[in-house]
Amino acid sequence: MNEMDEYLDDFDGFEEEDDGAAPSGQYEHFHFVADKGQSLIRVDKYLADRMPAGSSRNRIQQAAEAGCILVNDVPVKSNYRIKPLDVVSIVMNYPRRELEIQPENIPLNIVYEDADLLVINKSAGLVVHPGHGNYTGTMLNALAYYLRDEPAYDPTDPRLGLVHRIDKDTSGLLVVAKKPEAKSNLSLQFFNKTTQRSYHALVWGIISEDEGRIEGHLGRDPRNRLLMKVFPDGEQGKPAVTHYKAIERLGYVTLAECNLETGRTHQIRAHMKFIGHTIFNDYRYGGGEILKGNAFAKYRQFVHNCFAACPRQALHAKTLGFRHPASGREMFFDAPLPSDMEELIGKWRNYVNSNMQG
Repeated sequence: MNEMDEYLDDFDGFEEEDDGAAPSGQYEHFHFVADKGQSLIRVDKYLADRMPAGSSRNRIQQAAEAGCILVNDVPVKSNYRIKPLDVVSIVMNYPRRELEIQPENIPLNIVYEDADLLVINKSAGLVVHPGHGNYTGTMLNALAYYLRDEPAYDPTDPRLGLVHRIDKDTSGLLVVAKKPEAKSNLSLQFFNKTTQRSYHALVWGIISEDEGRIEGHLGRDPRNRLLMKVFPDGEQGKPAVTHYKAIERLGYVTLAECNLETGRTHQIRAHMKFIGHTIFNDYRYGGGEILKGNAFAKYRQFVHNCFAACPRQALHAKTLGFRHPASGREMFFDAPLPSDMEELIGKWRNYVNSNMQG
């Protein structure tokens, strides 16, 4: 697997258990085993002869370019030559019965749009992609409706659409490609780490240093496949680097800025837990419990009120910068903190002013 294939594989990773992605992050749609006497033949021709009617060779080639065709569990390009007993699979990041993404009139907060792309400020709670338990009401259903009059936009075409992701209960900025050339260009920018992405997070504990760097391979936790785990020695997982800065220290929590050097699944959530600063109310990683503070009942009630004010992980994709795929112009977007995080931070400021001054 080459580096770009690794990028595509990571992009196809799961988001949340509620989003319904399988632990492997991929769902097999078609499966074939080459005969013992199979002659050498290109995989796109092999599949074109075996796929259901209406599956054009061009679409099969598109799937190969998107890393969706596997031979013996390894992604291949359309010019790969099938050998006897090769196992060929077509995989996607949603179940087979969800091949057709139905348009739904779901409001989207679009902060920028042109002929090539959209930038969306996603609200917390909005699932990005259909999956088990969430076959409707997702961002892709909303995009299918919003772009229903665009003749070139096909929500099932892997060459179009989301260039990167954020988790269901994370809010903030995403870029969507409306043309294949735009997605290829933007994907390469993400892969080459030339984009600018910063998140704001409220985390448990006081971060003592003003800034720092977290480096540690990320992979599935072998004891819980719904979590990502840091492997500091690099014996498993993929390289991941997060830079962080302390913005404001608030008693028993810190408002931090996190900048991504890489973009792995749950990267900020897993990395911040690894250094002892789990994101506030990130229940999956343990942040939905009182991790810092005192034992007084009044304090416990205060924290539970904070959980109620922001009933999800306190993480927001605040800024996004990239070069426009067509013009090359520098683009930069900043999404203000949503109201639930503003209320949460306000509660901690008031707590500090009332209980920890002097």
